[in-house]
Amino acid sequence: MSSHSLITFTVDDLDSPRLQGLGMYISLKGAGDAGQAHLQIHNELFAQLRGQLVASFAADQLVVYTAQRPRVTYLGDHFAAYQRPVIELYLMTDEMDRDFWYLTGVEPDLLWEEFSADLLRLIDAFNIGPVVSTNSLPMPVPHTRPVGVTAHGNRPDLIEGISTWAPSAELPAGFTDLLEIRLAEAKRDVVGYSLHTPHYLAEAEYPPVAVAGLEYVGAALNLALPTERLREASRAIEEQLAEQINSSAEVRQMVDGFEKRFDAHAQEHAPRSLLLDEDQQLPSAEEIGARAETFLAGIEDLSQWLPDTQVEESNEHPGESGDTQL
Repeated sequence: MSSHSLITFTVDDLDSPRLQGLGMYISLKGAGDAGQAHLQIHNELFAQLRGQLVASFAADQLVVYTAQRPRVTYLGDHFAAYQRPVIELYLMTDEMDRDFWYLTGVEPDLLWEEFSADLLRLIDAFNIGPVVSTNSLPMPVPHTRPVGVTAHGNRPDLIEGISTWAPSAELPAGFTDLLEIRLAEAKRDVVGYSLHTPHYLAEAEYPPVAVAGLEYVGAALNLALPTERLREASRAIEEQLAEQINSSAEVRQMVDGFEKRFDAHAQEHAPRSLLLDEDQQLPSAEEIGARAETFLAGIEDLSQWLPDTQVEESNEHPGESGDTQL
């Protein structure tokens, strides 16, 4: 596959069979990233999994810097550490040595149709599918209930009965919304999960929404994605929130109101879980172990699943700021 105007490939072996037929996860940081879901997911994936940079996209052509101001450090008498915006495609390997594509970085401001056309050509060339995206929205929901979701796309098995809120509405578009439309038009499998973050926590780092995002993506793409550290952070946040609520009658009253409305809606629209089997039961530890053994037994040579090059350890996570190296 040859490079297009917006794409620069960083590897030579693009004809490798290993790159064919994999799923793709897309997480781009837009103007609204409630609960800092994108950043938490991005950091956790690169902290826990192996990744290889395969392609980068021309952020200078796609991003309006006055709309998404890059960050820079001022050190007393000079500027340093300019954090250039990036949009990058990685080949990642999950905790069960299964590969998947990961498109990460900032949401493009410009050339949406051209960028989506480039992605569609890439998806066709590597026979990628399904394509799964996540984003996080501020919603009037309580933090004391499970993170809700609005599921959308053209794979009924991955979206039907999942949504806790599924309105008909006209909304400001995001790039992944357009991409979902274009992929569906091209008969490519595409699914998105819009996560519901309590609006009063939208500006803070809210780990439960990142856990939910990784769970949905893992279930949709049949991947083992890391969530344990985020779960521990979630428990700590819940304890802090409980202390703050108990110390404020006004806040307690607000949360009580959200809980009543949430519970009333949930009774009428009980969502199913992608983690449940056909009998709506969670798989047992024995079943999970048996599936893992079956998967491992079917791989004659695990080395063929491992990236040739790993992302070098750095104080900065790839794809978010600074130059990225292999």
